[in-house]
Amino acid sequence: MSMHRREFLQVLAVAAAAGFPMASRQALAAGADAAKLYELPRFGNVHLLHFTDCHAQLLPVYFREPSVNIGVAGAAGKPPHLVGEHLLRHFGIAPKSAEAHAFTFLDFEAAARTYGKVGGFAHMATLVKRLKASRPGALLLDGGDTWQGSGTALWTNAQDMVDACRLLGVDVMTAHWEMTLGMKRVREIVEKDFKGSIDFVAQNVRTTDFEDQVFAPYTLKEMNGVRVAIIGQAFPYTPIANPRYLVADWTFGVRDDSMQKWVDEARGKGAQVVVVLSHNGMDVDLKMASRVRGIDAILGGHTHDGVPAPTIVSNAGGQTLVTNAGSNGKFLGVLDFDVKGGKVSDYRYRLLPVFANLLPADGEMAAYIKRVRAPYEARLSEKLAVTEGLLYRRGNFNGTFDQLICDALIAVKGAEVAFSPGFRWGTSLLPGQDILMEHVLDQTAITYPATTVNEMSGEMIKAILEDVADNLFNPDPYLQQGGDMVRVGGLSYSVDPTASMGKRIGDMTLNGRAIEANRNYKVAGWASVQEGVSGEPIWDVVAKYLREQKVLKPRRLNLPVIKGMTGNPGLA
Repeated sequence: MSMHRREFLQVLAVAAAAGFPMASRQALAAGADAAKLYELPRFGNVHLLHFTDCHAQLLPVYFREPSVNIGVAGAAGKPPHLVGEHLLRHFGIAPKSAEAHAFTFLDFEAAARTYGKVGGFAHMATLVKRLKASRPGALLLDGGDTWQGSGTALWTNAQDMVDACRLLGVDVMTAHWEMTLGMKRVREIVEKDFKGSIDFVAQNVRTTDFEDQVFAPYTLKEMNGVRVAIIGQAFPYTPIANPRYLVADWTFGVRDDSMQKWVDEARGKGAQVVVVLSHNGMDVDLKMASRVRGIDAILGGHTHDGVPAPTIVSNAGGQTLVTNAGSNGKFLGVLDFDVKGGKVSDYRYRLLPVFANLLPADGEMAAYIKRVRAPYEARLSEKLAVTEGLLYRRGNFNGTFDQLICDALIAVKGAEVAFSPGFRWGTSLLPGQDILMEHVLDQTAITYPATTVNEMSGEMIKAILEDVADNLFNPDPYLQQGGDMVRVGGLSYSVDPTASMGKRIGDMTLNGRAIEANRNYKVAGWASVQEGVSGEPIWDVVAKYLREQKVLKPRRLNLPVIKGMTGNPGLA
C-alpha cells in the first residue's frame, strides 16, 4: 500500500494543477513528508479501520484543532488534554511537519495553505481501498456522528450519508447525533438501508418500558481464522445533550455492568479479540477501560480528539488500548492485532491524516458526491460575505465562528447577551475565503434550530454557566454530560475549572458593569432541547447578518478569564 516514487510524483503534479503551492522547496518537502504517512506495511492478522465524527462532511475541508482542551483532576496533563507544542513533545512529532499540522493548531493558516484541505469521502475511499487491499478481511468501523452536520444531510434526512457510508464500505457503526433524526428514521435506516450490509450496534440503548435491547449489542466477525467481536457504545447522555422527545421510548447511559456481560458473552462464543466501538468521549472510555475486563481496545469518538497513539489502561483482566480518531473525516485509524494462541500478542496503531492533496479522489465516490449534491448546489454556494479573519470552532470556549453566531444573534435579535451551544462540529475558513451558505450550515444544521429570545435574571444566567461548566469540568468523567462550554456573546466572566460545582463562574459583567442577580437581561439563543420551541432557524439569522456585513472583520473572541490553570498543557 506504500506510495511509490512515480505515484507520488503524479500526485504532486495533480496537486500543483489544483493550486497546491509547490513554488518553494519547503512546500515540496512538505508534500514528500506527508506522502510517507501512507506507507503502512501490513502487520498481524486482525485489521480494523476506524473513523468517527465526520459530521456529514462529504467534501474536503479545513479544520483547526483546539488551542484549549483542559483536563482536570486525573485527566490533567494527559491525552487527550494536550494542545500545541505539548502534544508534539508528548508524542514525539516533529514541529512544522505534516503530522504537526494535522494534530495541532500551530501555524494553522500557513500550514493549511501548504498542505491543503483534509478529509472528503472520495479521498477517504481511496485510502480505505488501499488499506483493505493490503489487509485481507479488514473491517471499517464508523464511530457515529455521521448523519448530521451539513446542509445536505439535513435536507435529505441523512440519506446522502447513509448511501455514502455504504459505498465507502462501512461494516459496523454506532451512534450519537444520528438519534436527533428521531426514533422512526433511525429504525428505518437500520432495518432497511443497512440490512445485510452494515451492523448497527449499541449495547447501552434500551426501551424505556421493559428495558429490551433496541439494537444489537455486538456483532461477531471471522477474520483470517480469528473470531472478532465489535461491541457498540452509543453516546450515553443523548437524552440530556439533545432533545429527550426525539428518543422518548429509549434510555441510554454508560452501563458498565451490561458492557461486562456482553464482553463475557462474546468471549464465551469464541471471540479472541473484543473491541468496543464507542461514542463515549475519551475520558469516559479511559474510565470504562479501567473498570471492564476483557476489552482489547476501545476505538473512541465524540470528543473529536485526534490522538496519535493509544493510551494503555490496566484493569483486572489485563490491559486495554484506548484511542480517539478526531473528526470531520480528517483521520483514519488503523489498528492491527497479531493474534496468537487465542489472544492478542502484539499490535500496531496509526492515526492517518487524510490529506486531500496527497490521496487522489476515488472516481466512484466523487461521482456519487457530485450527484447527491447537485439539487442543492445553488443554495449551498450562495456567497454571504468574505472573511478577513480565520473562522473556526473547536475548543473548550468560544471559537471565532461561535463568536460570529453570538454576534449575529445579538445584532439581529436585539439582545444584550447571546448563548450558542458548545458544539464541537463545524469546519474552518481561512482569511480571504468567501463565507458560503454551506459554511453556515456546517455550523448550524440540526433538527431543532429555532432561535429564542428570553428575559433571564442574572442569577439564572450564572446558574446556566455553572451547569455547563460542571458538565465540562466535573472531575468524574461519568458526570461530564455535554459538549464544550456554552459560547457567550456580550457577557464577560471568569471560570475556575478546578473549583467545586456552583463555584466555578465569577466576575460576570456586561459592558463593564457587574451582572445583577435580580435584574433581567435580554438573552438570545438557539438549539433549545425543550419540545415545542419555535423561532427563526439559526442559519437564517446568521445569513441575514452576513449579507449585511459583506466583509466580515476578524472576530474579537469573548473568552473568559481562566483561573487556576497556569502550566496546564491543555491550554496554549
